[in-house]
Amino acid sequence: MFRNLRINVFLYYFLTTATFLAVLYYFIAIVQITNIPLLTVVLLCLIAFGGVVISKLSVDPLVQHVNNLQNLSKETLHELNLPISTIKTNMHMLRKNIENEKDLKRATRIERACDMLQQRYNELDYMIKLQSSNITKEDFNLDELITQRVAFLKPIYPHVEFNLNLHSTQINNDKVGLSKVIDNLIDNAVKYSQNIHNIDVRLQDNELQIQDYGCGMDEVELLQIFDNYYQSNSNIQGFGIGLSMVKRFCDANGILLNFKSTPNVGTTVILKFKED
Repeated sequence: MFRNLRINVFLYYFLTTATFLAVLYYFIAIVQITNIPLLTVVLLCLIAFGGVVISKLSVDPLVQHVNNLQNLSKETLHELNLPISTIKTNMHMLRKNIENEKDLKRATRIERACDMLQQRYNELDYMIKLQSSNITKEDFNLDELITQRVAFLKPIYPHVEFNLNLHSTQINNDKVGLSKVIDNLIDNAVKYSQNIHNIDVRLQDNELQIQDYGCGMDEVELLQIFDNYYQSNSNIQGFGIGLSMVKRFCDANGILLNFKSTPNVGTTVILKFKED
């Protein structure tokens, strides 16, 4: 698709330029026109027409490609909803008749896996809405959201002790997007905690702090953490794009983002929310 697009754009550009030069030569060398303003108007109209044709040729296939991807995402999202709901409903019914301890553990693992699928479903739905600028902000309790996210992540990191000190805080923001930010920051805190499995999460005076006691970072690393694909520790699994996404979200939603870190001591991420 894109190879043909490049060829077509090149051909139209070549023909437009050749036509422009031919018209210019015709008016100057053959007709020997002396009305410079008229010649200028004709040439500008020709240039504008060529620009419209080339831009349409370039953009329209890309727009169509993006629309096809969006439609595919929406259809996939719709198809995922039914099996997730079916699994949840039937597992709830099966649990009533399960008495064996091993079977109960298996059922719990299936339910947790289904919850993770539901989370991915919500994220895909959020990304589609984000692309179409259909995100709405809402009033909610930030302390309750943090508690929910920690409860969701706790089964994934059963070895980690989460120490919560949360004061009641109501904000108006993008709840789904902020959930992704909190998940990402906690996930990073766990990954970089090494052998110290304590994460402190504090919320007070419209300020959220997530603190780990891991490897920490020096000043040079702190300057690079928001770069795409940067990882301060190459041995940590991941793609290095999380913090750049966090930064974009915070900038777009009026949240001040700050990092305090010391090598071999740990890192504290600070999110300062606007007061209503």
